[in-house]
Amino acid sequence: MAPIGRRDVFCSLGQIIRTLILFALFCAGLMIAATANARAQEAAAVSDAQFKSFVAELWPDARKAGVSRATFDAALAGLKPDPSVIAITGKQSEFVKPIWHYIGSAVSAQRLERGNARAKEVESFLGRIETKYGVDRYVVLAVWGMETNYGGFSGKMNVVRSLATLAASGYRGTFFRDELIVALQILEQGHIEPENMLGSWAGAMGQTQFMPSSFMKYAVDWDGDRHKNIWTSTQDALASTANFLSAHGWVRDWTWGYEVILPQGFSLLKHEPNVDRPFADWARAGVKIADGGDMPRQGEASLLLPAGKTGPAFLVTTNFQAIKSYNTSTAYALGVALLSDRLAGGDALTGKWPLNERMPDADQSLELQKHLVRMGYDIGKLDGKIGEKAQSAIRQYQRKAGLEPDGFANMALLDHMRHSH
Repeated sequence: MAPIGRRDVFCSLGQIIRTLILFALFCAGLMIAATANARAQEAAAVSDAQFKSFVAELWPDARKAGVSRATFDAALAGLKPDPSVIAITGKQSEFVKPIWHYIGSAVSAQRLERGNARAKEVESFLGRIETKYGVDRYVVLAVWGMETNYGGFSGKMNVVRSLATLAASGYRGTFFRDELIVALQILEQGHIEPENMLGSWAGAMGQTQFMPSSFMKYAVDWDGDRHKNIWTSTQDALASTANFLSAHGWVRDWTWGYEVILPQGFSLLKHEPNVDRPFADWARAGVKIADGGDMPRQGEASLLLPAGKTGPAFLVTTNFQAIKSYNTSTAYALGVALLSDRLAGGDALTGKWPLNERMPDADQSLELQKHLVRMGYDIGKLDGKIGEKAQSAIRQYQRKAGLEPDGFANMALLDHMRHSH
């Protein structure tokens, strides 16, 4: 064994000191983040007095919206803010789950089994709903499955209390205050009693989780009892969902899209994702339907690469955008789409998810966004969540940097940005 020199000892001590400093900085960062989060929650907290004042100030606007004093008092008199709602708004997820984890849950064996069973139970009226609104019955089933596990759990929180708490705290400006007034209008119309108006912490209600404003625009009394009851009437809930999708551009007798196989050497520089092209153009570029079916001769679709060029690829139509109007998350819309295919008897995906890919956590995703902002790209909200704007910015960066512009935010991309600037 070679003797250890003085220089080696100093080097080792230097490494230890640097490690200790980095660890201390890391711990300090955690403490600062925790303190900031606690302060944010404290600032958003609503005292009983503040809540009571908010309710008093709400009454004139509720009255202008057609809400009677009796309805207003029945819903809000004696109500107190819900601290658990404020706690939820302050929570930040530690890690951003890769899309393949989300899809795996969306199309799990358990969800498929329950969905197939529930499909038989609602078959008698779901077909009529499909005929009236033109929306694929399996897509309606999939939304139902994704939102509340086919009505298994639609939330147990008092919607009026949740909305009032969020509104009184000023969370997201006037959004929840406006939703609260609409919720009071729903009660005024007699569709549900206040104690039975249950939903999520953010006020999403019923078996397919409508916000009050969506309920007011799209809820349907399908069972003919003169109440639009998306809580306990499955007929009303599913018809309302079909009506929503139809109103948001669903094209009758058309698909959401297809899984496809890209040819060897396919260039994203020439065929950028998220740009609509005629199906004929995709066919000429060598793109093939994964299950061996024929490429449609009419219509347009855009290329969707949710996990980059090495993951499954899809051509999605305007109906995919209709699903996204229900929830703007691409992962959600793809979950609904793939679940609907499986419920209709389709096969699992042909393409494989890049399960071994190194993916950024929430802090690293935020760092990636900050790199893009410093370079002048528009990424939307700086929140550590890679949405469509951020993906578009990533593709612009990738093109400029000579990379394949697939918009995929992995650790390799972040490493490239770190070493390039």
